[in-house]
Amino acid sequence: MSRKCKLTGKGPLVGFNISHAHNKTKRRQYPNLQLKRIYVPELGRTVRIKMSVSALRTVTKIGLMPFLKKQGLRLQDVL
Repeated sequence: MSRKCKLTGKGPLVGFNISHAHNKTKRRQYPNLQLKRIYVPELGRTVRIKMSVSALRTVTKIGLMPFLKKQGLRLQDVL
C-alpha cells in the first residue's frame, strides 16, 4: 500500500537532514496515516479507509459523506 491519504491525497515530502558541519543527507517526512473504520449512517455500515489524522479530525466533525462531497470524491474512489 502506498503511503498516501485516500481522502486528501497527502503523501511523503522530501527534504534534507543538515548536520552541524552542514552535510546534507536526503530524508522523507511521512504523513501521519492511520487505518480507520468509520461508520457511514447513509449506508448503515462501516468502511475501512487509510487516512491522515488531519482528515480524520475533519471527518469526525462533519461526517464522511459531506467531506467526500466537498472534496469532489465518491465513496468508491477512496475504498
